[in-house]
Amino acid sequence: MLAKISPWWIYGIGFIPAAWYFYHGAINDLGANPIQTFEHLLGEWALRFMIATLLVTPLRDLTRVNFIRFRRALGLMTFYYVLMHFLTYFILDRGMNLPVIFVDILKRPYIILGMTAFVGLIALAATSNTWSIRTLGRGWGRLHKLVYLIATLGVVHFFMAVKSWPPRPFVYATIIGVLLGYRLVKLLLDQRRAAA
Repeated sequence: MLAKISPWWIYGIGFIPAAWYFYHGAINDLGANPIQTFEHLLGEWALRFMIATLLVTPLRDLTRVNFIRFRRALGLMTFYYVLMHFLTYFILDRGMNLPVIFVDILKRPYIILGMTAFVGLIALAATSNTWSIRTLGRGWGRLHKLVYLIATLGVVHFFMAVKSWPPRPFVYATIIGVLLGYRLVKLLLDQRRAAA
């Protein structure tokens, strides 16, 4: 069944939330601060796609259903949403005013975390192709394990950015923590099997 589904559907469906929020922003239906709301919604969807990307391997291991062919598309959707999140901040929110952005970075450490995660995602997106896999060899796998660090930076960025304490950041942090724990346990078990 899954073999008949093209990963390209993820791109078609994945951009619907961004288009929906953009439409509501255009008709002034995103609250008192539509730009900031749009920015935050894009960032939250980036986290959701990141979690979906990280879920691919555990789902394959636990259910024997192979979602691997969708992982690249999910990872790239994560990057596209983070890129839109950044561009909304850079262009719409701060008007490309570099001095203002510099002051923002000094006053708000969570922006540094977000920028660091964004740079990491650029590296992963740029190497999400067959040529990079062949060229980098084992280094490709090591590079793409940075996704766990990037996910952690992303959820901490979200925690620090929200002015209140809604439950959503805790939910995302818990899911990412469980996925990271699963990865570490799997790594330890694989090492024990290799040593046996």
